[in-house]
Formats: sequence, C-alpha cells, structure tokens
Amino acid sequence: MIQDDSPPANERPSKSQQKREMHALQTLGEQLIAMSEAERARFPLSDELLAAIQETGRIRAREARRRHMQYIGKLMRKEDLDGIQAVFDAIEQEQLQRDHAFHRLEKWRDRLIDEGDDAVADFIADYPATDRQALRQLIRNARREREQGKPPTNARRLFKLIRETAGL
Repeated sequence: MIQDDSPPANERPSKSQQKREMHALQTLGEQLIAMSEAERARFPLSDELLAAIQETGRIRAREARRRHMQYIGKLMRKEDLDGIQAVFDAIEQEQLQRDHAFHRLEKWRDRLIDEGDDAVADFIADYPATDRQALRQLIRNARREREQGKPPTNARRLFKLIRETAGL
C-alpha cells in the first residue's frame, strides 16, 4: 500500500490565499523601497534583500520592475516578518507621538493668540527659556492679522517659535 505524505487539501492554503500573501509581501517590499536608507537601516533585513532593494532604483522598464517586485516578494518570505512588523509599529508609534506633540503646540498657539497675557504667563512657566519679547510681538501681530482677515504669516512664525522653544 502506498502512503500519501501530503497534507489533506483542506489544510493547505488555497491558490488565491497564496497570491494574497505574496501580494502582501510585495506591498511590504514596496514600503521598504520607498523609505530612505537611514530609515531602512532600522529593519532586520538580509544583505540579499537590501541589495535587491537598492537594485530597484536602477530599473525603469515597467515589466522589469513588476518582475523585480515579485522577486522582492519572494525574498521577503525568508525575512523575519515579525521583526520587520515590530519596526513598522515603532515607526508608526513615533509618528503618532509627533502628531500629538504638534497638536499640543497648535493649541498653545491658538491659546496664546486668543487669551493673551494670561496664556503667555502659563507658556513661560512651562518653557522658561522663551524669548518673551519676540513671543509677545508675534502674538500681537498674529492677533492683528486675524482681525484684519490677512493670511496668518505671523501665526506661522509664532508656531515656529513655539516649536523651537519646545525643542521639536
């Protein structure tokens, strides 16, 4: 009697599922290609994959690029996908923190323009190294711009000063 060592058909992923997984790996590879070299250095990538990613920049023909992306997808199967995903998650978390910090600074800017001296005192208490004269002047000018319906040039300058003071 002949034994069949292959797994039953219902345990193997379908051909469609395999294609979806391959496309997902290609998409992940495209994300890595779009990154700068400094960003890519954070990822646990093999030398072979790094060489293929660098090679992508030289390929201009559409069909050649498509085949090369399939090759990168194939190489991605050998990579530490959990490690790569962990780095992507860390980058996303850093971006969220930066976004929250910018929203906080935007609230400071709006509060400084709306409330004036009370908010200035609070801001200086939080950031004592602030150039007070420049801060007050930008607040006055931004308030005047808002009242006259002009473009928010000084409000942008105020935001820049706040961002530099906060160290972001």
